[in-house]
Amino acid sequence: MVAHVTAAGQAHGRWTVSAGVDLEDAMARIPVRVQATMARALFALPAPVRRRMAGPPIRRDGQTLDPDVQFLLKLLTAQGTTLTEDEPADARREIDQTAPIAAGPTIQHIHTRDLRIPTDNDPLPARLYTPDGLADGSGLLVFFHGGGWTIGSLASHDNTCRFLAEEGGVRVLSVDYRLAPEHRFPAAVDDAVAAFRYAVGHAAELGADPDAVAVGGDSAGGNLSAAVCHVTATEETTRPAYALLFYPATDAGHRHPSRDLFGSGFFLTDDDIDWFLGHYQPDEAARADPRLSVLGSDQLAHFPPTYLTVGGFDPLRDECEALGTRLADAGVPVIMRRHADLVHGFANFIGLIPRAREATGDAARALGSGLATVLSRENKAG
Repeated sequence: MVAHVTAAGQAHGRWTVSAGVDLEDAMARIPVRVQATMARALFALPAPVRRRMAGPPIRRDGQTLDPDVQFLLKLLTAQGTTLTEDEPADARREIDQTAPIAAGPTIQHIHTRDLRIPTDNDPLPARLYTPDGLADGSGLLVFFHGGGWTIGSLASHDNTCRFLAEEGGVRVLSVDYRLAPEHRFPAAVDDAVAAFRYAVGHAAELGADPDAVAVGGDSAGGNLSAAVCHVTATEETTRPAYALLFYPATDAGHRHPSRDLFGSGFFLTDDDIDWFLGHYQPDEAARADPRLSVLGSDQLAHFPPTYLTVGGFDPLRDECEALGTRLADAGVPVIMRRHADLVHGFANFIGLIPRAREATGDAARALGSGLATVLSRENKAG
């Protein structure tokens, strides 16, 4: 079937196969594992064919969307993939089932160990990723997955964590924090802070150096990473050594222009953002809390060195970049990268989109370099 997919019918926003079968209907009947194989086969087609199937180039705000991203968005639409559903439980199943399509085959040569992090509430499931051959005393990234504080899991971001561990040369501790609406704000923040403190306190058991523990995550996970930096800002012994922020939500109280520019058709939608916030913190008057809207934090000068990256076609773009500017103004060492041709969620597209893999790899290597600097400084001091 894959070899016979054509661009016929694109003018009407639908794809067909040569036998006249509607691709949306066909994809809905195919198991996700097979869909992933089909997607990889489609992305193996010659670039000119993929571009023709993706449609005319999309340009907005002086930027041109990467043609492979445009092609992927077409496939996700054909598959009927959305971030939100009527019920959170349905949306959680959807992301766990469909994430492997764009994340790619499981990255090998990474040792994993599941564990549970004790908290004042129930223990948090977590997974430790260690690249083969990595010596003890390495840097460690405490990773919080994206999903609007409502969806996402260890499973949905498994390959992303493997990639960060491999490319960054660090251990990664992925944390399954509590989700809304069952556990509304600030439950996820409390879990994130508890997980970070656990990682510092048990660094030796995790094979890491307690002075080289970073926080990081994508979207809502980037938001939680920034919240950890805010909460621990004045704590001398348990502050993150580095922050790795992929397109974090930073300002739930204000609407920035990029939400209007890119709020439809670019994976994360304006309606999705409202759905996530409505589940996580339905009280709009309380959304200015800096643990949710870190852009308003009065502790930014105490944040660690930060790598902040965002796609040009991301509705969160402007609030992300506003945080980067404020951190720089506060004297924090910041690397701020806008990948003008990418969309929200690109760190989960590393299996299909070369530009997404490149951008995510840049971030991982920056993390590894930042933590290596910390470890080198310690060795010299010792």
